[in-house]
Amino acid sequence: MYDDHYGLSGRPFQLTPDPAFWFDTATHKKAMAYLGYGLSQGEGFIVITGAPGAGKTTLVGHLMETIDPERLHVIKIVTTQVEAEDLLLMVAAGLNIDGTHLAKAQLLAAIEKQLHAVARQGRRTLLIADEAQALPLESLEELRMLSNFQAGGYPLLQIFLLGQPEFRARLSDPRLDQLRQRVIAMHALDPMGADELEPYLIHRLSCVGWRGKPRFTNDAVAAMYRWSGGIPRKVNLLAGRVLLLGAIEEITSFTGADVEAVIADLEGDLSGAMPPSAPARPAPVPAPPEVAHTAREALRREVSAPAAPAAAPAPAPAPVVDADLAARFAKLEARIEEQDAALRRVLTLMVDFIEVEDARPTRRGAAA
Repeated sequence: MYDDHYGLSGRPFQLTPDPAFWFDTATHKKAMAYLGYGLSQGEGFIVITGAPGAGKTTLVGHLMETIDPERLHVIKIVTTQVEAEDLLLMVAAGLNIDGTHLAKAQLLAAIEKQLHAVARQGRRTLLIADEAQALPLESLEELRMLSNFQAGGYPLLQIFLLGQPEFRARLSDPRLDQLRQRVIAMHALDPMGADELEPYLIHRLSCVGWRGKPRFTNDAVAAMYRWSGGIPRKVNLLAGRVLLLGAIEEITSFTGADVEAVIADLEGDLSGAMPPSAPARPAPVPAPPEVAHTAREALRREVSAPAAPAAAPAPAPAPVVDADLAARFAKLEARIEEQDAALRRVLTLMVDFIEVEDARPTRRGAAA
C-alpha cells in the first residue's frame, strides 16, 4: 500500500532477509572481514553470533553473492534441535547422497567419498549451519568429526556456525573443548550505531526508487533508534508501520510525534492489549491486642444485629414477567438468604474461637 503511495518500486522495509538491501554497518563490515579470512584459510570453524534480527541471515545471503560457485560448494543448514543422525543426513543430502537406508558408518564413508569427489573437481566444500544455538552437543561433536576429513593434509570441509549470543556460552562447555580449539575466528554482530540509522533508512529507500519523499526529521530518527536499539529487524518493523501511517494520513515528512504514535500502536499490538496486572497486595500487619479485641467486639455486634432493610427503590412501572422466570428468581432469593444466615453462623463461631484462644494463656498463667 505505502509503496504505491510514495511511488516506490517495492517494499524497502520487509522483514524477510534480502541481500539486495545489504548495508555495510561497521559491525557487518567486520563480520564480512572475518568470513573472508576464514574462507582464505579454508579450514576450521568460523562463529558469528548476534541477537535475533541483527542480520545474520542477511550476512550469509550477502556472502553467497560474493562466492564463486565454480570454486566453492556450499551446504546450508538451518538447524532446529537437529539430532546427530539427522544432521548427518542433512549434510549427505547437501552432497547429493541418499543416506536414508545407510547405517551410520556407511553414511560417514559416503560423505567422505563425496567430499573427495568435490575436491577432485577443484572445489572446496563449505557447510553453513544457521541457528546453531539449537544444536545438541552430540550434533556439534559430529560437526567436529566431519571437520577432520582431509586429503593430502588439506581439510575437505570448512564450517561456519551462526547463532544467537547464548551460543558463545555453549561453546565454553568442557565437552566442546576440541571443537573450540578449531575455531579460527569469532565475531559478535552488534546493533547499528545511532549515526548509522538515517543512512540505513535512506539506503533501503533508495534501493526501491526513493526520490526524497517521504523524509524523516532528526527527532523522528532519534525516536526510531530509541525503540529499535539499532536492531535492523526492529528498525524495519517500525519503519514499515510508519510509512503505512504516512500513506493513510498523507504524511510526507515524519516527525518524532508521528513515530511515537506508531510505537504506541506497536507496543499495544505486541503486548496483546493485555490489561495491566494488579499491584501486589501488602502483607497484613498484625493489630495490637487491644485493637484486635475492639475489632472482635464490633464484629460480634455486626453479626448479632439484624440485617438493615435495604433502601426502598424509586417506584417504577411494574414489568411484565414470565411466571416461570419469576419462580426461578424466588428460588434464587431464598437460596441467597440461606447462605447469608449460614455465613453469619460461621462468623459467630470464628469470633468465639478467637476469644477462647486468646483466653488460654491467661488461664495457664493463673494456674502457675
